[in-house]
Amino acid sequence: MHLFKTSTPLFGKLLLLCAALCGFALPTFAQYNSTIFGPNVYVFDPTVSGSVINADIASISNPNVSTGQFSSSRAAVLFKPGTYSGVSQEVGFYTSIAGLGLTPDATVLNGGGLYLDVTDSNGNLTTNFWRSMENLRINVPSGNTETWGVSQGASLRRIHIAGGLELTNQSCGEASGGFIADTTVDNGINACSQQQWYTRNSTMASFTDNVWNFVFSGDTFTGTAPSNTFPKNTILSTTPVVREKPFLYIDSSGNYNVFVPTVKTSSSGVDWTANNGLGTGYSDAISTFYIATPSNTAAQINSALSSGKNLILTPGIYKLTAPISITNAKTIVLGLGYPTLIPQSGGSAITVADVDGVQIADLLIDAGSTNSPVLMQVGVAGATRLSHASNPTSISNVYFRIGGAEAGSATTSLELDSNNVILDNIWAWRADHGTGVGWTSNTASHGLIVDGDNVTALGLAVEHYQQSQVQWNGNNGETVFYQSEDPYDVPSQSSWTYNGANGYPSYEVTSKVCSHTAYGLGIYSFFDVPNVTILQSNAILAPNVSGINFTHMVTVMLSGSGGISNVINNTGGATTAAGTPHDFTSYAGSGTCSAGTSNVDINAGGAAVSPFVADTDYSGGSTYAVSNTISTSGVTNPAPEAVYQDASRRNLHLHSSGFRRRQHPHCKAALRRAVLLNHGSA
Repeated sequence: MHLFKTSTPLFGKLLLLCAALCGFALPTFAQYNSTIFGPNVYVFDPTVSGSVINADIASISNPNVSTGQFSSSRAAVLFKPGTYSGVSQEVGFYTSIAGLGLTPDATVLNGGGLYLDVTDSNGNLTTNFWRSMENLRINVPSGNTETWGVSQGASLRRIHIAGGLELTNQSCGEASGGFIADTTVDNGINACSQQQWYTRNSTMASFTDNVWNFVFSGDTFTGTAPSNTFPKNTILSTTPVVREKPFLYIDSSGNYNVFVPTVKTSSSGVDWTANNGLGTGYSDAISTFYIATPSNTAAQINSALSSGKNLILTPGIYKLTAPISITNAKTIVLGLGYPTLIPQSGGSAITVADVDGVQIADLLIDAGSTNSPVLMQVGVAGATRLSHASNPTSISNVYFRIGGAEAGSATTSLELDSNNVILDNIWAWRADHGTGVGWTSNTASHGLIVDGDNVTALGLAVEHYQQSQVQWNGNNGETVFYQSEDPYDVPSQSSWTYNGANGYPSYEVTSKVCSHTAYGLGIYSFFDVPNVTILQSNAILAPNVSGINFTHMVTVMLSGSGGISNVINNTGGATTAAGTPHDFTSYAGSGTCSAGTSNVDINAGGAAVSPFVADTDYSGGSTYAVSNTISTSGVTNPAPEAVYQDASRRNLHLHSSGFRRRQHPHCKAALRRAVLLNHGSA
């Protein structure tokens, strides 16, 4: 028996009927959103009746797949600590729900709680995106089940489900999720028809699955744990490195604060049993935050950030004429209610300097109509990278969308040019349906490029990009759970080839890499152009060297034509029968890594002029420059003219990573630095 039904609460129906018959306007609930966070953030306390709360959520939160999936409404619903009665309502698109207590058990919802049970016209839940719940306790009546039928872009964090949890709807419709972290479920979790799921640092009685790829790290089980056997299950006793997401709470004096978790290594179990329920970390007062609304310009936001403020982005759509630029270490950026950032002129939505401890959470980034080379960039491409092992940057619940809501394109969604970054629940989606969708319309090459070393991805989903959906160039990378679908709309095999092979790999570790580890990867094909057969030579491509290790991979041809010829590096077998998973237990490279030396062009004595970077790593000396026109017509493969117009005489700084300079073959003014890449160097 399931407690929850897909229907408007009786109070809401009567309210709508009375408004229509009696001719009065619906209440605005202004008393619940007149806070420091603006009109799209609703704050309730336990004196508000459950019927009013239900009606309010129904009015702002549209769960209907046909009308809500690409809507422009955004909302956050916050509950002050206490016990609430009669709360029973479906959570709609672009809605985040959160308690404001020090611990999930400080905010208790009785009467059915908040849930998701809606399906599309086919009875499926594969497009139930963009909603979340955190820092609440939901008391499930005896004999019933909390229903949370979601796919990507949705999360449960820091939740206490006092009862059982089902991850689909009442009829077990097909779903494609999902993510749970730092959560306790007193009874079992039933995944039912979920294709895949990642559960991290949580406690539950049991977990029942039926389909393809389920990954657990740092979880504890009070009853019967799932078997640690593949196919289906991948269980890591600890999570290698993680930082829980920042969250908003109210202290004993009634003041808002943001709790900032610290990094944990080799961790297991929930975090909120420590520090009076807050977890491991520290608090920042709300006064340290600039609270932005969509009416604020990028210049206003950046001015606040440069002055040392943290940032809260309230619900809405932010049309950015310049990137949000984060330059200070330990900056916190927290979104409420799925704030959506859209570059308007082909720039990035967010850039982050190569500094310690930046934390970014709860954002949706859309591509704009003018192509952006990178939507979000952490670090500086081509620059010398520092170690951030003691205080990494973390990116949590951040989602990217190319097309769907509006026409848009971006070459790369997320690029990491910084070391030690932690990704925690990322979904990068080149839309396969909606507005502006087509092979030449919502163009996008890569969902994620990793250039930094020691980067960890926990819960990574990247779908439908047109080249390598993930490209990993940094050493010592680690992924725990990966989910990907190949692009549906490949028009011909000749338009989708890579180094002479059919198609691009979904997950590519390049020849620059000597060490990489990944667990629990699911890669699916559905090439749906009529009368065209498309093949992907390898779902995964990586160097055959001793530091490369992949554990538990599954490929599936969902439908359509062609399929996947090999799982990884021309091994693992083909997947060409619709609906039949192909499982491959492990791959370990065996060769010797030859990636050692690469050259970086430096414009000696001058600024960056692509592909030459600016002159750095020196002390003292002098520079020389001329403005004379210089002809390079007789030079094979010449440098840009500007490189020949300056020169330097300096003392170099030699680093442990082996920097050295040598002359450009055509001019003493154009020098090169060869970077000897040492395994694990900062």
